[in-house]
Formats: sequence, C-alpha cells, structure tokens
Amino acid sequence: MNIRTHDLNLLLLFKVLYEELNLTKAAQRLHLSQPALSHQLNKLRKEFGDPLFVRAARGLTATPKAQWLAAEVLAVVSQVEQFYQNAQSPELQRLQRQIQIYSTDYIEQLVLPELLPVLAKEAPLLQLVFRNTQGQLPKTELERGDCDLAIAGFYQDLPATLFQQKLQQERFVVLMSSSHPLAREKEISVDSYCQARHLMTTLTGDLNGLVDQALAILGLKRQVVAGLSSFMTPATLLQGTDLLLTCLESIAVKACDTNAALQMRACPVELPQIQVSQIWHSRTQGDVALAWLRRQIHQLLTNQPQKNRVRP
Repeated sequence: MNIRTHDLNLLLLFKVLYEELNLTKAAQRLHLSQPALSHQLNKLRKEFGDPLFVRAARGLTATPKAQWLAAEVLAVVSQVEQFYQNAQSPELQRLQRQIQIYSTDYIEQLVLPELLPVLAKEAPLLQLVFRNTQGQLPKTELERGDCDLAIAGFYQDLPATLFQQKLQQERFVVLMSSSHPLAREKEISVDSYCQARHLMTTLTGDLNGLVDQALAILGLKRQVVAGLSSFMTPATLLQGTDLLLTCLESIAVKACDTNAALQMRACPVELPQIQVSQIWHSRTQGDVALAWLRRQIHQLLTNQPQKNRVRP
C-alpha cells in the first residue's frame, strides 16, 4: 500500500461522524458546508468500499464495517492529534535536552540565582551549559547551532539572521575599599581618579577599555595594575588595597552587600550605559524550550528594581 494514494483527512471525518451520528453537527465541527460534507462522505465510502454511515430515524447509524473500523480509526486519529500537539508545544516537564548559553560570569550571577528554581519547577530535565563569550559575539556558533543563546552587554553590528531583545541598562560606578584615601571624599575628581591605581576586566586581553578611551578624549590616562578575565573576581580583591575598580553598578551593589569593608562612588568619567541583551539565531525563533527560557530571562531582568546605591 502506498500512503500517498490515501486521504488521511478522511479518517478525521470518520471519527467525527462516528461520534456525532448527525450530518449537521459533524459539518459544524469540521467547519464544512453540507454539500462539502456530503462530497467528503462519498469519498470516505469509496475509500472503504462501504456506506459506513446511513440515515436512520434520528440522524445516522454506523454499519457493521464502521463499527469494526471505529476503534482503530479513533486510535489512529488520536495519536496523530497528540503528535501534532507535542510537536507544537512539547511538555516542558518531560523535555530533556541541553541548552548552550554564551555569556559571562556577571550574567551568571545576575540570572542564575532566580532562574534555577524556576527551571527545577517548570523544566527539570533541561540542562543549561554556560560558556564564556570571550568578549565577542559568537556569530559562527549561533549560525552553526553550537550556541542557542548569547547574553552580554557588548554585542554590536548584529547580522539580519540574529534576533536581539534588550534586557536592562546599567551604569558604571567606582568600587573601592573603605580604607582607600578616596573613600573619605564625597565625590572623586577626575584628577584623583587618574592618579589612583586600577583593576579592570578584560575579556580579550586589551587594557584599552571604555574608561581609557573616554579618558583619552580628555587627554588623560590612568594606571591599570591588572586586567582580569572575570567581571566578578576584581571586586573580591579590593579590601585593604589602594585599588579602584570601575564596574557595573549591580556588581558594586552585590560586593557592598556581602562585604561591609567596600564602598562605591559615582564615576567621575562620563561613560555610556551598558545595554544588556540576549541574542539568538532566526532558526531557533520558534523553538518552544528556547522561547520559554528567553521569556524567563527577560522577565527576571526587566522586573529587577533599578539600582541606585551610589553613596554621596
């Protein structure tokens, strides 16, 4: 038998006629006119070589062959309907797969504390694998399928094949030890800032960051002692030192909340705010699991209260 010679829609017609035993009600369920339903019924009868459903005192009655076919036809239609339902909306509780996310340790700290409990409750078999984005858009990985989602605040010049969703904006502040001489000042001057020693984060090894570029426009320069590959680690190295760290405000807030020996001040250098975004390839736009994950991340970050913890 060649399945191409059979109209599988006729099985749905059989199911509805068998359940309703009424032409009018069957036509309503199938959104067909009476003439169209009659035409389809003739095709169904020809398909099985039997009248199948014949007029009775009230509506229709099933022939012996229809009674014999009914259980199997209803089971087949139910399986097909379940297949399409699962294909369109797989149940997250039963969905088992790995999701590759290119990001930074800063994003991990920002997202995971609230995301992991949601994951355990709603999609317990999903596994999130975070990989360092190394300061660059993982364009090739997104196109190749090695990366499902990229989250950072420094992606630019996105190709048309990539989608972008903005999550939150952050400003820069200066973090320091409470024993630092500048901690006694209400405001840090640009001159004092340049004379101090600094830590910075560099994902590419380049020590010419946003701060240094802004200072260069003013004809100024700072002394960078070390460039670290982490956003979160530098804040743990400040206590008891004469070092400054210019970082995103949420990093400084977390550092001050966990270590009373740290303080933060407004940054004396005018810097653009960082726009954190999540990026994905057009091929995963309709993926149910990834769409769910993107919604959770968007909700978590856009619902976070705006930080305003810079001390006067």
